[in-house]
Amino acid sequence: MSNYKCNSVAIVGAGIQGVCIGLQLAKKDIPVTIFDKNDPGRMSSYGNAGHFSPYAVLQLNRPDIIYDIPKMLFSSFGPLALKWNYIPKMIPWIIKYLKSSTTKSMMHTAKYMNQILSPSLDAYDEILSEIDESNLVERKGIIYIWTNKNLKSRNLEIKVRKELGVKQKILNKNEILDLEPNLNPIFDSGAFYDYAYHAKDPLGITKELFKLFLKRGGKFIKGDVHSIKQISQNVTEVATENENFSFEKTVIACGAFSKKFTDQLGEKIPLDTERGYHIHYEGMQNLLKRPVIFLDRGFGMTPMNQGLRAVGTVELGGLKNPISKKRIKYIDNCAKELLPQLGEYKDEWLGFRPTLPDFLPVIGPSLNNKNIIYAFGHQHLGWTLGAITGKIVAGLVAEEKTNLDLKPYSSSRFA
Repeated sequence: MSNYKCNSVAIVGAGIQGVCIGLQLAKKDIPVTIFDKNDPGRMSSYGNAGHFSPYAVLQLNRPDIIYDIPKMLFSSFGPLALKWNYIPKMIPWIIKYLKSSTTKSMMHTAKYMNQILSPSLDAYDEILSEIDESNLVERKGIIYIWTNKNLKSRNLEIKVRKELGVKQKILNKNEILDLEPNLNPIFDSGAFYDYAYHAKDPLGITKELFKLFLKRGGKFIKGDVHSIKQISQNVTEVATENENFSFEKTVIACGAFSKKFTDQLGEKIPLDTERGYHIHYEGMQNLLKRPVIFLDRGFGMTPMNQGLRAVGTVELGGLKNPISKKRIKYIDNCAKELLPQLGEYKDEWLGFRPTLPDFLPVIGPSLNNKNIIYAFGHQHLGWTLGAITGKIVAGLVAEEKTNLDLKPYSSSRFA
C-alpha cells in the first residue's frame, strides 16, 4: 500500500468505465469529479449487448479472419461493413491492423486480454454486492452457436481458450436446444459459458453504480469538455465550454471520443471506432433464457427488461456518418432467422466501440503527461472490463503496486 495520497482527480467520461473508476477512487477517499456532456451511462454503456464475458480472449486480429474480410466488406448484407467515405481515414488503421493479425500478435492479445478478463467477474461481484441487482443481472450463462462452414476458425478459438485455461463447454445441436428450445435449429453446434452473466438493464446498472459513487462523495459536472492538459508538475486542467477546472490528476475514459484529447496531448494513438447497432423486440425477452450469439452472422440476442435486444455487426465508418438502414435490416433478418416468432422491432440504436488495431485497450499514464491517465479502447468488451479497469486505474492514480503486467496496455506501444 502506497503512502502517497492524491488530492484530486477528474474523470472525463461517465460511461461504465468512468463510473467504475470514479467509484473505486471514491472508495479510497480520493476526491473525484466525473465530467460528461451526457447523463451517466447514456452512450455505449446503454446500448451494448450487456454481456459479462470473461472468456472472450480472442479478438479480430486473427490470421484466419483476414482472408474473409474482402468478401464480407463487399457484401451488402454481412457482419462487417465499411463506409466508403471513411476509407482515406481508415487506411493507416487498417495497415496497423493487418500487421497485428499474425499468429504471434493474436496470441499476445489473447494472453493479455485474459490477464484482465480473468478477474473481471470478481471485480464486478465486489461492487454489485453494494447495490440491489435483483432485476438488473442474470446469471444463466451465455451460448455461442455456429454452423460447420467455419470450423477452422471455431477450432482455433476452442484451442486458444483451452491453452489459456478458459472454461468452456462444447455442445451439440440437441444440447443447445435443450437449453434454448425456441431457437430455429439452423446451427450445428456451439459453446456454453455457464459462469457468464448478462445485464437485464445496462443503463440501470450504470445508474445504480453512479448513485453509489455520489453516495461515497463523488461529484458530477455535466458539460462538454473541450480540452485537457497538464499545466505544471502536479496540476492538470480540464476545460469545459463554461469554465476551467484544476486537478492533480485527470483520467481520460470517454471511449471512442478519447482520441480528440490524446491528439491534443501530442500522442498519435490509432484509436478508431467499430460502429455497432441494436434493435428491440418488445415483450419477446421470454423467448430466450440467456444471450445467444450466432458467430456465422456476427450478431447476438440478449433478453432484457426492455425486450429482446438484437445486437451486432462491425461497421467501420467513424463517429459522424449517419445510421445505416442496411445494418439494421441485417440484424432484423438474422434475429428472425433464429427466432421466426419475432414481430416488428421498436427502436434503432447506433453506438461506437473504441478500438485499436491490436485490440488491446490503452490503460496507463500518458507518455507526455504523467498525471494524465488513459482508460479507453476496450472494443467489444467495454462492459465486461468496466469493474476491473476501475480497480486498475484507481490503483494507478493512488500509485499502488500491482501484480498485473500493465506494459502491454501502455500507449508507448504506438510511439
